[in-house]
Amino acid sequence: MIKARLFNLMPGLQAFSQYQLANLGPDVKAGLSVAAVALPVAIAYAELMGINAIVGLYACILPMLMYALFGTSKQLIIGPDAATCAVIAAAVAPLAMGDENTRWQLIIVMSLMTGIWCLIAARFRLGMFADFLSGPILQGLLNGVALTIIVSQLGKIFGIDSLPSGFIERLVAIPLALSETHIPTLIVAVLTLSITILIKRVRSKWPSLLIAMVLATGASIVFNLEQYGISTVGNLGEGLPSIAAPDFNPGLLRDLVTPSLNLAVISFVSFMMTARSFASKNGYTVDADQELRALGMANIASALSQGFAVSAASSRTAVNDMMGGKTQMVSVVAALTILVVLLFSMDVLGYIPMPALGMVLVVSTFSLISFRSIYAMRKRNRQAFFLCVFTLCAVLVVGLISGVGFAVLLGLLQFLRVIFRPTDQLLGVDEQGMLHSMNPDNDIQAVEGVLIYRFNSPLTYFNVNYFKDRLNKHIDSQRKRPAWVIVDAAVSFTHNDVSVFSALNELVTALKAKGVTLVLAGRRTSLNRWLSQNKINRSDDDLLVVPDIYFAIRLIQSKQHIQQKSVDERNEEKNQSI
Repeated sequence: MIKARLFNLMPGLQAFSQYQLANLGPDVKAGLSVAAVALPVAIAYAELMGINAIVGLYACILPMLMYALFGTSKQLIIGPDAATCAVIAAAVAPLAMGDENTRWQLIIVMSLMTGIWCLIAARFRLGMFADFLSGPILQGLLNGVALTIIVSQLGKIFGIDSLPSGFIERLVAIPLALSETHIPTLIVAVLTLSITILIKRVRSKWPSLLIAMVLATGASIVFNLEQYGISTVGNLGEGLPSIAAPDFNPGLLRDLVTPSLNLAVISFVSFMMTARSFASKNGYTVDADQELRALGMANIASALSQGFAVSAASSRTAVNDMMGGKTQMVSVVAALTILVVLLFSMDVLGYIPMPALGMVLVVSTFSLISFRSIYAMRKRNRQAFFLCVFTLCAVLVVGLISGVGFAVLLGLLQFLRVIFRPTDQLLGVDEQGMLHSMNPDNDIQAVEGVLIYRFNSPLTYFNVNYFKDRLNKHIDSQRKRPAWVIVDAAVSFTHNDVSVFSALNELVTALKAKGVTLVLAGRRTSLNRWLSQNKINRSDDDLLVVPDIYFAIRLIQSKQHIQQKSVDERNEEKNQSI
């Protein structure tokens, strides 16, 4: 019993208990490749946030091991991520006020909060909120993050220290500051980029970023690049993290609550997109709630090991999949490899040139840019295109945190607009008697004497009056007023709303005065219960509730046939009496 609960809590533990040695070779190969890609990127992301580069390695080791135990994806690699790091930097930098130690401590606390938010959400099974940020918002966010990071690294690449911090301000200042370019620094950055591109073209499976950084570091050691004014990472301190008590103002914790919640949402959305895409590719499924728990445990582990928040690392996951990784043993191998580097190579890492590090960050971030996908969205869905572009511009103009907030608000407003004023259709039947929407481009015919109406939204207090107005307009626009109106109740009557049933009662009374009978088709059991609870009295002459639209049509046609037969009999009796 305990074993079953343990396996349910940690699916990876069960997978390791049944591990097949045949997978060890591919997993070790993939794990070493993942570590080779993760090392330079992790160091670069730490520099992006203005903290000691060694923290990037702290954020890799324990989170990878935790995900290996708690995650359900066989391919996903967790670690520092561009969007995650950008959100953290945007939230923490104003609070730290230039103090690197305070910045690091706030980052740790924010990462811990993010993990706790994820665990709370997992406890209440809120994995469904993986779809909270729509695809267009996430697309705009990632493109905005990529451009922000690339522009933020131009100072390191050109050796210019006087650039302002904001995206717009920096973009405007760069052309004016190019005269201050430090040529040796620019040469190192360009060589790093050239080596990366060359390796990608000649040996695409080689870790080009790692090789470029190793060569740049070797050149820094041999030629002492600092004597030419080229800055390096410098002293990274001890290999293992030191646990220090926080010494910042506790009031700052209040300012981290909302950003950490935003970070949890953004991290989980991008996390699930990566996990689901690789799971689909490899023929299995992932549990969203368990993945939420795994993300929470990984972030807490990162915070407790003095690291920062992590999410799905799509580039490293792609490397794992490309190298044939079979299980989460890949994460274990990669984590242990990085630990070895952390323990035995700290002195060497301190010689990494900053322009090379900046270029590594630019190259690794460039893959997030997808303007072609955004443009293609314009042809498929203009609303989605507008939301994506708005998110992109908002992130660039007002900053990451505020930009995402505005984008989510706009997305919610678009959604509410659809709910407030949804589309509707009149339905008819084809030659085979099948239901279809009627429009000028088809030959779908209305059922004689019947108007069939579909309102494409659940009815609630804020759209029920619009529903009544639209239905009355359709009735009044008919050349001959229908005797029957069928409403597709399965679509619009989804819950018991007092306002909705009060309006329905008014509608039934108004239609009865016009000689029209209302028929609600679908949700018969629920509707009868809700009508009874709202004390709506009805007769078959003013309101009918039936199982579905086809049943309603047959019932009406049967009643029409009986009425016509009765009329014919009366006419025949009159003729005989004459």
